[in-house]
Amino acid sequence: MFRYRELMENKSTLFSIIIFAVVGLLAIPVVLPHISHQFQVFHILLHLAGISIAVFLSIIAALAYSKTKTRRLLFTMIAFSIFVASEVFSVIDAAWQYTYYLGEFSAAELGHILMISTLGMFALSVFRRD
Repeated sequence: MFRYRELMENKSTLFSIIIFAVVGLLAIPVVLPHISHQFQVFHILLHLAGISIAVFLSIIAALAYSKTKTRRLLFTMIAFSIFVASEVFSVIDAAWQYTYYLGEFSAAELGHILMISTLGMFALSVFRRD
């Protein structure tokens, strides 16, 4: 249990673990099939970096919310979590353009809708009076 608490307090170690986990999980199924497409790989890697940072910030916000229990941090945590989902849809669209649809919406449109939702949650957290 001591290691877990130490890991959660050391942000740089947590950030490194999250980056390696995200890249390790998504490298073979997402990056490797597109390795010969230079610009597409860079676009995918850009979104993988966004997923890594968003996951890290979601975990940090969840830890902060668990300590303070304010609604501002709750909305911030939700915003970062929605941004993770948005980046997932963006990486799906970057890797397999015009392939995945949810009804009438493509993965790119879903990613943009979630980005707008993220901005709305951030606006709620900024203008909230706790």
